[in-house]
This record gives sequence, C-alpha cells and structure tokens, in this order.
Amino acid sequence: MGAALYTFVEDLRAEGTGPVLDRVLDTYGCDTLTVAAAYHRARDVTPHGPARVTLRQDGVHFTPPADLFDGARLTPPVQPGADREPLRELRRATDERGAALHGWTVFLHNTTLGLGHPDVTQENCFGDRAAPADLCPAHPDVRSYAVALARSVARLGVDAVVAESLHYGTFGHGYHHERSFVPLGPLEEFLLGLCFCPHCTRHAGEQGVDAAKARALAVESAARVLDGAAPAPVTLTSLDDLPGPVAAYARARRSTVTSLAASVAEAVAHEGSELAFLDLTGAVKGYVDGLPTGAPAAEDGWLTGVDPAAVGAEVPGYAVLAYARDPARVAADTVAYRTALPGTCALRTVLRPGAPDTDSADTLAEKTKAARAAGAQAVDFYHYGLVPYPVLERIPAALGR
Repeated sequence: MGAALYTFVEDLRAEGTGPVLDRVLDTYGCDTLTVAAAYHRARDVTPHGPARVTLRQDGVHFTPPADLFDGARLTPPVQPGADREPLRELRRATDERGAALHGWTVFLHNTTLGLGHPDVTQENCFGDRAAPADLCPAHPDVRSYAVALARSVARLGVDAVVAESLHYGTFGHGYHHERSFVPLGPLEEFLLGLCFCPHCTRHAGEQGVDAAKARALAVESAARVLDGAAPAPVTLTSLDDLPGPVAAYARARRSTVTSLAASVAEAVAHEGSELAFLDLTGAVKGYVDGLPTGAPAAEDGWLTGVDPAAVGAEVPGYAVLAYARDPARVAADTVAYRTALPGTCALRTVLRPGAPDTDSADTLAEKTKAARAAGAQAVDFYHYGLVPYPVLERIPAALGR
C-alpha cells in the first residue's frame, strides 16, 4: 500500500533535499514524494519555511525542452532556479533511497498564459474572457501545450505525472481577487463558469447539441439574477437539474476532457512514465470547511467536465481529494470512485492531515484506514510545506508505523 507526501521545490531548496527526504521517507513512513514540477500563482502560509508567508508564481521548475516548445504559441513561464534542474537532483536522491518520485503538474490553471493570450481562456455566456487563470481544454493551442508540458515533466524521469487542472475551471476560482455583491445561487455560478468559446460550441454542435440555445438559456438565467432577481431555487444535485439544452451542453464537454486526458496519458507513456489524473471535485465540495454535502464527489465531476469512468478508462492512475472531516465520508467518496473506475486504473485518495479536516492523529488514522478499506491503492497527504511539523507527525501512526 503506497503513500506519498505532496511538496514544493521551494521546501526542498529551503530545508535541503536530504533532510526533507529523511522526514518524508524515514520519519513519516511514506514511499513516494510528489513534488510540484509546474505550479500556479498562490500566496501560502508556510509554517516551517524560511519565509512564513510565501508568494508563488506560475511556472515550471525545469528548462522547457526546445524540441517540445520551439515554435509553440504557448510556452510555460519558468520559475527562478529552474536552470539548476532541481527535479533531476531529486530524482537521483530518491533513486538512491529506493523511493518513487511523482511530478505534480498544474496544466490549465495559469494566469500568466491567460493574461498573455486571452483567446485561449474560457469565454462565459456573455462573451467575457474574465477568468484569465482558466485555459480552455477545447482550444487546440491549449491541448498542444498540455501534451508538451506532460512530456516535459515525464522526461525528467518521474515515475508518474500527477495531472492537476486537466479539465474546465469553475466560476468561483478564476482569478486571485474576486468579488460579487450579487447573491448567486448554484445554478447561476455553474452557468457563469461554462465556456462558450468557438471551440467548445463547435464541439457541442458536432455532438448534436444546440449550443446557441444553451447559451441563450444561460444568459437569460444569469442575467435575471444580475438584474436583481432572487437566485433560482435549484440545488444542482445532478446534470438533470439543469435546463435541457444546458444539460446537453454540459454533457458534451465531458468528452473534451476525456480526450485531452487520453492524449496527455499517451504523451506521458511515450516518455516512459504514466499519468495519474487528479480529480479536484472533492476540493470543490469540501475545501473551505471539510464538510462536503450531497452526492459523493465522483457523481459531481460534471461540474468541471469530468466523467470519472470515461477518464479512468484512458489513464492508468486516478487521484481524488477526500477533503472531509468524517471518515465515513472519506470512505463513501473513495468507494464511489472505485466503483466508477475500471479495475485497470489505480486509485489514490489524498487526505489533509490538519485543519480544517483533521484534528488529531487518531482521526487521520481512521480516515486512512477508511480509504484503504474502500479500495484506495494508495493514501497520500497534502501538504509538507503548508502545515506545521506537529501535524505532519500524525502521518506515521496513520500508516501504521
């Protein structure tokens, strides 16, 4: 039974590769380090870092290979120190210790690229390109970028590429400082997050969907609330709660995500690695308070265009964020994914060992045990640099050490 700990290159640079691996592998008992090879803008509280609050930028921690990016329209920003090839050094160090190394890669959440190339971002029903961090998975240039980025990370020698944001973004997380003094309901938030760019509407039309009618309904419903009406009394428990043409449009975009995941998985395999698709639905539901409600996360993947069964048939690995306080909820979400995924697809459940989900070592151990019993082949922990050492020290007991 595997176990990984997520970390940043900055953690390794600040504390030293050897000391971090000593903690992760020897003290905590994990067998894998999952390190961010490509990440997005963020401001993080970093309890045991040299800076107690860290500002991160979009970019990769390696030099983009010329054969993959020369002449490409979209090329990844490069992080400071990337020329020192920190991931290759880490690959050597993990090899010496018999540990696995996963390259955690943020694909389509990139503010720098979105601001530089607005036409590759998601276009809402009003025609606004107002989510610069969300690149559209239907855009040909974005799809080419994702394949090249995946090959680049795989080429570093990682055992797996962990693919974050390889799907559509949501309205609630498209930029760094967002405001709405208009009370939006779940329907309006979903509609404002739908992409109606030319590539998405053409793809929907090829599947027999009336994209123009879906867009008109989205505009009508969203405009009512923006003009002062109360939000629609809809709970959005499934696609069936959407207006008919909008539901058809939302179903159509799932094949966009599935085909992109398949292309990226093939590219990674070409470089001798394998893909683990990171499904963020559990974070959408439980990120703020660890109290997700409603259906298991596997049933709500449509919110970002993800069909777990279809994606799982195209990728060898699938990771899910079980951001929940209750071990029973962790089990329910893990079971739902394990049931949806084909047996050929390995499942990893990711837990937060501290706030807001976990208040003790016993609770973390309960949730780890629940995830394993529910069918997870590995239980991973998020995140080394973002929680205090005493919280990380809950991991050994969770792993039975």
